Amino acid sequence: MESMPEIQHPAQAQDQAQVQDQDPAQDPAQDRWTEVDRYFTDHLVPADDALEATLASSDAAGLIPMNVAPNQGKLLHLLARIQGARTVLEIGTLGGYSTIWLARALPSDGRLVSLEADPAAADVARANLARAGLGSVAEVRTGAALDTLPLLAAEGAGPFDLVFIDADKPNNPHYLEWALKLTRPGSVIIGDNVVRDGAVVNPASTDPRVRGTRAMIEMMAGHPKLSATALQTVGSKGYDGFVLARVVA
Repeated sequence: MESMPEIQHPAQAQDQAQVQDQDPAQDPAQDRWTEVDRYFTDHLVPADDALEATLASSDAAGLIPMNVAPNQGKLLHLLARIQGARTVLEIGTLGGYSTIWLARALPSDGRLVSLEADPAAADVARANLARAGLGSVAEVRTGAALDTLPLLAAEGAGPFDLVFIDADKPNNPHYLEWALKLTRPGSVIIGDNVVRDGAVVNPASTDPRVRGTRAMIEMMAGHPKLSATALQTVGSKGYDGFVLARVVA
């Protein structure tokens, strides 16, 4: 297993460089992938005013378009519903697009806590959640996640039924450690953007995002409390994938 990457702050600065090194327009197959995503979305993910307004307001605020695709958001929603989640922890809010998908899966007395390092993004997300009628269910906390996660633990928050990790990739293994502290047997942990256009297979990579992702995957592989798998995906967001783990002990 690779050595644990050093903690990097701010803990949730969005992966700006990923937009450049995984530009979907550079892939000749991208048009077909996007077309297929659009087909699935048109048939299985109905248009939604609150979600469309969330994307529009995020764009107007200048946030990097790193939100999950609509069909991916629906997948998160379904996974939370299948899990029967009542509590969700999200690490990385951005404009709140995935937050809305996850919060809508919760019962009326459910609770979602989302952690966002960028105060401007957190403000956009709060406004989007309020517009979607989720202000009483979802809470956005501002600050580097590696600072706010200990505060959650000190408050006795959790155990969370589902944790979604989608923040800065160098700190993925640290986020996984905290996810394990804030969950219970039966909880689900999901990590996004783990394929990185295939770079995850390169053990010699010096990219801290790749190294952080590999360290998280290898932690999961050897951890006695986790049963995990990972999937590659192609679509409107290019070539990437996610890891899914269940806490078993």
